[in-house]
Amino acid sequence: MTAAMSVTLVNDRSEVERLSRLVDAFGVAEGLQPDAIFSVNLALDEVVTNIIRYAHDDGRQHPIVIRLTLEPGVLTVEVEDDGRAFNPLEAPAPDLHASIEDRPIGGLGIHLVRSVMTSVEYRREDGRNLLTMKKRW
Repeated sequence: MTAAMSVTLVNDRSEVERLSRLVDAFGVAEGLQPDAIFSVNLALDEVVTNIIRYAHDDGRQHPIVIRLTLEPGVLTVEVEDDGRAFNPLEAPAPDLHASIEDRPIGGLGIHLVRSVMTSVEYRREDGRNLLTMKKRW
């Protein structure tokens, strides 16, 4: 059996809270474990916040499409936006052993996403960023 949810956000920080509530409701309705719901919300918070902050510099509203598809044993999360091309998977892994003063800014977010999700893939298609994350159990 497959269950799905799709929501279109705009690039406004208040949308992250709305998304979290929708993911919570979807997860509870579909019987997902609380840890899986938490992981997906954590990853989405990081990804969507970065899109809101960095994908556009024109001050206009832009859509961010989130799709969740639940199949036995795997939840697939797709994030699509029309911002500037950015492959977060090309960011270098952070040096977690360096002191906070010696670490460059950035890189921890995608590291966090990679650590809570089973897989993360990126592609650029028709002028849009498409990030696909999977959580298996």
